[in-house]
Amino acid sequence: MNIMKYISSGLIALSFFLIMTSGIFAQTKVGYIDSKRIVESMQESRDAQQRLDNLVTEWQTELNQLQDSLKVVKADFEKKKLILTDQLKQSTEAQISELEGKVSNFKVQKFGEGGEYFLKQTEFMKPVQDRIFKAIEVVAKDGGFDYVFDRSSEILLLYVNENYDLTLKVLNEIEGK
Repeated sequence: MNIMKYISSGLIALSFFLIMTSGIFAQTKVGYIDSKRIVESMQESRDAQQRLDNLVTEWQTELNQLQDSLKVVKADFEKKKLILTDQLKQSTEAQISELEGKVSNFKVQKFGEGGEYFLKQTEFMKPVQDRIFKAIEVVAKDGGFDYVFDRSSEILLLYVNENYDLTLKVLNEIEGK
């Protein structure tokens, strides 16, 4: 019997708490955006991606040249290693090792963690992200929103009322409409 009394008093307290705080929660206004859609629709973003793609193409060409020269030296060495002196073998093997190191270092420098690719991506996209965040702030303040979530990110929204989709408003703010 004591357990039932404890549970019922707990339910009464919980009900009272919910009734008292419902006014607070009713005043909270939440909106959401689709940042992926916003980024994809911005010309600045497409330009930044094009600049990054052009750099990657340049780097890939350089990498291919390094790899091709390594293949040539290796193939030449394989053909001639039986007739080469020990000194020439060591010299060629050192050259191959040096070229392999250059290829590996180039990959890490350009595409590795913290490499130039990621630095350039951040550099090119920062103005776009700043513009988006500024537009979100303006739309949220103008609309009286307390919270704005990003539908494209890791946050899972189980239910979305389309009336609170701020994506178009943010896009209009970015475009100056």
